[in-house]
Amino acid sequence: MIKRGAWRTRFGFYLLAIGSACGLGNLWRFPYVVGENGGGAFILLYVLIALAIGAPMLIAELMLGKNTRRSVMVATVKMANKSIPALKWSGRFAVILSIVVLSYYSVISGWVLHFMTQFVVSLFLESGNVSSKANLAALMSNGWLQLMLASAHLLMTIVVVAKGIHEGLEKWISYMMPLFASLVIILLVKSFSLPSTPEVLRFLFYPDFSKLTMSSLNHALGHVFFTLSVGFGTMVTYGSYMREEDHVPTAGIRVAFVDSVISLIAVMMIFPVAFQASNVPLTDPALMFEVLPSYLLGIPGGALFGLLFFICLYLAALNASIGLLEVVVSNFVDINKSMGRVKATWFSGVVALTLTVMPALSGSVFKGVKVNGKSLIEFLDSLLINWILPLVALMVLLAFNKGTAEKQKESAFLEKGQLVSYSMYPQWIFIMKWVAPAVIALGFLLQIITLF
Repeated sequence: MIKRGAWRTRFGFYLLAIGSACGLGNLWRFPYVVGENGGGAFILLYVLIALAIGAPMLIAELMLGKNTRRSVMVATVKMANKSIPALKWSGRFAVILSIVVLSYYSVISGWVLHFMTQFVVSLFLESGNVSSKANLAALMSNGWLQLMLASAHLLMTIVVVAKGIHEGLEKWISYMMPLFASLVIILLVKSFSLPSTPEVLRFLFYPDFSKLTMSSLNHALGHVFFTLSVGFGTMVTYGSYMREEDHVPTAGIRVAFVDSVISLIAVMMIFPVAFQASNVPLTDPALMFEVLPSYLLGIPGGALFGLLFFICLYLAALNASIGLLEVVVSNFVDINKSMGRVKATWFSGVVALTLTVMPALSGSVFKGVKVNGKSLIEFLDSLLINWILPLVALMVLLAFNKGTAEKQKESAFLEKGQLVSYSMYPQWIFIMKWVAPAVIALGFLLQIITLF
């Protein structure tokens, strides 16, 4: 049997788990989801869901990986065989979801890569010479350029994942996360200096509950699972690499807390710039790419600020893509040991690239394809994150609940000498058995009512 890899250090695990969680979901998706759902009230709902539902489910997925020492497909099959056989499909759905999300996520990452290169060019040319090239409409109409950009992004992701846990994932994240954090701080300070900041802060942190809709609960659930990488199998895979002495609940709570903080920092960083540029809150997934480049290129020092902004976005995109691809690769290696990591990585990358063709061409070849008034890529984002992801996360949770013995849960959760773990354990069990399934079911019910 091939010996399974493990994190060299606990800090390396934290960096990679946080890096996977803090992707474009925080910096690109969360701001416009907040804008769509009315601002402050939705942020309160999001934070509540993240800490009360997201963190406990994150702990469960890490524990599932650590207990079985396998990735999500093998782990859920083991759990399902002990309880409900149909739940073995939860791991398979998680892997399928990961590779499909990676495919359209790579297109968005390609957009970021495109604008990043435009700002590099703008440092050497007059802003007016590049502003027309930086227009999103021109990029959207060129599907083959989008496919090339997505391919370049996937190639970088493949190179990192193929090198393995130590030389690829841990080494990459140890270099990139400090740079990412530094860029976020610089951009946050810059954004707070803009005149629109007071108005934006009122929108973000003065809750108006009348702006919440019946879909808001499911939007919050879907986004929490998306940013925490719950339901994709990512945290099951990362949990399988944890060392025996690592305490799962501590790791899960810390990752969930940091992810929530970064989500809040992201909206405070992006909203002032976007509002200053368009005078309206972000409510559209493409709005940030439509208004920000032209606005930044028109202000003093905007080219450098824009370059830092899109470098930050791209690092976030690459970190999350690495997590998604690692899920697929780890599962291939677990079910076919003869395949090897390098071959599994390239095979998974080719599959992701094949699936990328349709979303990449959604603005050109498939421009006429609309579902409920949404483009193909917008429909994919809504369907996968707001509908399918909560359902898959619920299935993985049920497999964990039914297939993991109480003694296993207790031994993994409780930490000797730490009374707080003993007091939290019954609450965690109650949330896993009753609260989380009920909230996910309620979210689905309210969203179905909204449809009709």
